[in-house]
Amino acid sequence: MDGFRWDYTNNVETPNFDAIEKMGVKAESMQVSFPSKTFPNHYTLVTGLVPDHHGIVNNTFYAPQYNQVYSIRDREAVSDGKFYGGEPIWNTAEKQGIKAASYFWVGSEADIQGMRPSYWKPYDHDFDFYQRADSVISWLSLEEGKRPQMISWYVAEPDGIGHHYGPKSPQADSAIRALDALLGYFIKKLSNHPLADQVNVIVTSDHGMATISEERSILLNQYLKKEWVKYALGGNPIYNIQAEDGYYDSIYLALEDVAGLKIFKNPELPAHLNYGTNENCLDFTIVADSSFSIMKKAPRRDYGMGTHGYDISNKDMNAIFYAYGPAFKNGYQQAMFSNTSVYPLMCEVLGIIPAPNDGNLDEVKSMLK
Repeated sequence: MDGFRWDYTNNVETPNFDAIEKMGVKAESMQVSFPSKTFPNHYTLVTGLVPDHHGIVNNTFYAPQYNQVYSIRDREAVSDGKFYGGEPIWNTAEKQGIKAASYFWVGSEADIQGMRPSYWKPYDHDFDFYQRADSVISWLSLEEGKRPQMISWYVAEPDGIGHHYGPKSPQADSAIRALDALLGYFIKKLSNHPLADQVNVIVTSDHGMATISEERSILLNQYLKKEWVKYALGGNPIYNIQAEDGYYDSIYLALEDVAGLKIFKNPELPAHLNYGTNENCLDFTIVADSSFSIMKKAPRRDYGMGTHGYDISNKDMNAIFYAYGPAFKNGYQQAMFSNTSVYPLMCEVLGIIPAPNDGNLDEVKSMLK
């Protein structure tokens, strides 16, 4: 569930999330990987690699190796496997004789290592969430030789609501109630399925959401001259910048003392961010301080009330993690852990050997029976 902040279920009644907490596992929260953006963290969840290692370093970035820009809105780039490093869980599964399926997940449309999941869908943002749930159940109903044993599926909320209205708004509360109802629908459908007692379910998110305001906005065009910058790609509150020849120092000096942001020479970012060594990070990474915004220029439309992408030490960026099924303990409270460990956890549950990754199974295996 995109943009589902770790503490959203504390704000409203969520009987179906609460049901999983009783019959399975709930993590206090899950720390995401930097940058706390959608595409980098979706791909981290299925590879166990931090974005700096799998290469999807931002929602939009320039890849010097290919002299090409990757953007989440560029369908051709999104489905081009050359941008995706590491090995996604569906490839790990398929290589070891387990069919996989994906109903919208970053990377699932791309030919990665010459492979795709056995079943996948081109992304359709407006496709009904309940129909997605029905399709997942239908995959489980296929005859044994065709049935996938590893399924990933995605819904785009509450991210959009959080961006527009803010994470502490009545609209966000309504979105959480609606998603809890969707979860209840899925749980009930699955409970009535012949394979119900053989299916493990993980419910998680890619990042959280923080409150922002127009008063705390930094406009880059007030500090950087156009001729200094070759690329400034990403999105509020994090950008990767490549300087034009001769203007490296100009960019750094112009931004190093700006209140509300930090500029880092790559790869000199703080160690806890695990970021900045990949060539896709370019010359500099700039990231706003918590609750501040960075924009290239004043937007033409209204400012939103929420965003994400900040330093992962900001707990507002933390995600949810719930799980239940035959592999998981009942009523177990899991301490905060890194989202890189979801990949080795899934491999353990599936009984397959993980590809090299940055996760730590020891961090999460206590939630398993």
